[in-house]
Amino acid sequence: MRYAQTLEAVFLERPNRFIARVLLPGGQTETVHVKNTGRCRELLVPGCRVILAKGENPARKTAYDLVAAYKQGTGLINMDSQAPNAAMKEWLEGRDYDTVRAEVAFGNSRMDFYMEKGGAKTLCEVKGCTLEKDGTGYFPDAPTERGAKHLRELAAATRAGYEAVIAFVIQIPGVERVLPNTRTDPVFSQALADAARAGVKIWYMLCDVDEDGMVIREKRECRETGV
Repeated sequence: MRYAQTLEAVFLERPNRFIARVLLPGGQTETVHVKNTGRCRELLVPGCRVILAKGENPARKTAYDLVAAYKQGTGLINMDSQAPNAAMKEWLEGRDYDTVRAEVAFGNSRMDFYMEKGGAKTLCEVKGCTLEKDGTGYFPDAPTERGAKHLRELAAATRAGYEAVIAFVIQIPGVERVLPNTRTDPVFSQALADAARAGVKIWYMLCDVDEDGMVIREKRECRETGV
């Protein structure tokens, strides 16, 4: 998952969840689109270095997207909410599945991916992780009713004979596992525990992140029982 053109800037402020003000290398102030509507308070700290991707549509109001930020003590974190699905699609297509399809309806939701291999049918929901504390990733960084709903749908899929997976794409260097952010969203945490008991697999997708994009380098299955 690569960006066509990027540059480094300095974050100034975030007036709302959709836009930010940054200082470009030439010294001018620019309004940019933030490609993540989550809180990201621990990432977007005034004065931090951020990475911008040049927009491809000349008619849009903002010329750049804010896609990554440097966090002190951690490194460069990709915070583009579209990057996890793009990276996951590339990774799945590089495996030996017979079929990989995106945005497949199941129940009252649309699952991110549907895969077939031999006689096995798998539904996969992708969640990007950008929140880190003491070397561990946490999800979500804000309450998500949609996330809990997807977990309930995945649990139902296992009862209907599918294999089901929730894949946490870790957009943070050096982080190798994700725990539910129980304090922020106890409903999601409970839904994750229920899904795991129903047979939903939990994948940790470890990523290499640089200023030009992100790629999944390794998949690890969660072996913990405390979710």
